[in-house]
Amino acid sequence: MASSPADPSLHTEAPQASVTKERRLNTDLQEQLPKPYLARAMAAVDPSHPKGTEGRDTRGMSVLQQHVAFFDRNGDGIVYPWETFQGMRAIGCGFFTSLVVSFLINLVISYPTQPGWLPSLLLSIHIKNIHKGKHGSDSETYDTEGRFDPSKFDAIFSKYGRTHPNALTKDELKSMLKGNRNMYDFLGWITAAGEWNLLYSVAKDKDGLLQRETVRGLFDGSLFERLQDSKKSS
Repeated sequence: MASSPADPSLHTEAPQASVTKERRLNTDLQEQLPKPYLARAMAAVDPSHPKGTEGRDTRGMSVLQQHVAFFDRNGDGIVYPWETFQGMRAIGCGFFTSLVVSFLINLVISYPTQPGWLPSLLLSIHIKNIHKGKHGSDSETYDTEGRFDPSKFDAIFSKYGRTHPNALTKDELKSMLKGNRNMYDFLGWITAAGEWNLLYSVAKDKDGLLQRETVRGLFDGSLFERLQDSKKSS
């Protein structure tokens, strides 16, 4: 990290707020990535991938839509619980875990994404409205429209990657989940914990680390494709 700038208005740490020193920001990000403050609609970018996942067809979808589209197994723009189940199995989750998680995901997200006021008895998720299903107490890497915010993504690791600058240990992951909690947002706490712990269980490396590139791939869904290909080839 660079030293504090001479201009106090640019300081990222406040002497009377110790949490600002504990959870540091990358003050050099603007030199590492063009316009890091600009949320990208279709690309999950970072300094190592300034154009996102190259060679991947976004199909005009937002980054959040790309994340969900992996589970749209027939490509009709709607994700049903059995498709979520199939997608979970495809990335290496066990039968029981896939069954429970697929039901809970569709149960929670289905209604906000419906095109009208009536709920879906089949718990369908409409990808075009997936931004309406964004929950609180998260990293805020997705903005409220489903874009990818590079500065928020970078902050995951600058704030919590103490042992390794580009990876999270299990304990650091727990610290991040706790640090991201919004007051009284119990559903958000539970949802975020479930999502990140599931990610850790299927995508941690041999040293028990959740690598930065793994997390970036989670946001645009490219990780799911890699896990699926890896399972097929094994």
